[in-house]
Amino acid sequence: MTTGKEKGTSGRGQRELRVRVKTAKGRKLSSTLWLERQLNDPYVQRAKREGYRGRAAYKILELDDKYGFLRPGARVVDLGCAPGGWCQVAVARVNALGDNPKKPVGRVLGVDLQEVEPIAGAEIHQLDFLSDEADEKVKGWLGGRADVVMSDMAAAASGHKGTDHLRIIALVEAALAFAFDVLEDDGTFVAKVLAGGAENEMQALLKRNFRKVANVKPPASRSDSSEKFVVAMGFRGRQHQGGEDELSGD
Repeated sequence: MTTGKEKGTSGRGQRELRVRVKTAKGRKLSSTLWLERQLNDPYVQRAKREGYRGRAAYKILELDDKYGFLRPGARVVDLGCAPGGWCQVAVARVNALGDNPKKPVGRVLGVDLQEVEPIAGAEIHQLDFLSDEADEKVKGWLGGRADVVMSDMAAAASGHKGTDHLRIIALVEAALAFAFDVLEDDGTFVAKVLAGGAENEMQALLKRNFRKVANVKPPASRSDSSEKFVVAMGFRGRQHQGGEDELSGD
């Protein structure tokens, strides 16, 4: 395991090894700092070693390690799946490739506005999940309802904390409305939110419709990031919620 300390030294002789990036001509300081952070991020380095498409893969790994919703045989929908790290994790966890013949084979369906490079064991579709009939298309592709709907989507940052919070809550609400339409009873909804968790109304909505709701920050989420994740388990079924009207306030 990488310790961040130079091998072959001990005690006061130890010093942290850190890559420093010089600011190139024409490159903004913010870009240089981002590049330096990426080069020194242990999760970025680990993702490269282990073949994941990004460090975000470890967020869903850690969430699933804690809550165990990606079970063999599960049908999973990943909203906004690019670049594909969450799909990669789901494929292995639900046994989508059938690597373990003693366990049921799951399904992983990824959707995104942009084209995504193929992922072994996952079915990827270029689709706007907000479009009409998107839920019916997904259920058709899956051959039924989903056991898990998950989303690592984030709205483009404006630089204004309050605005960004409202934007991402709106995105989570849209993902939740989609989940209400496609989730199987007892299913799980996982989505990125900002610090403080979901807004009060949404938190109440989640608690009415799921048996267990947690707002957590996995270790892979950077400490200076305001993101957290809501994990809602045990979907009670559509008979326990007001459908689109409850989410829209109409």
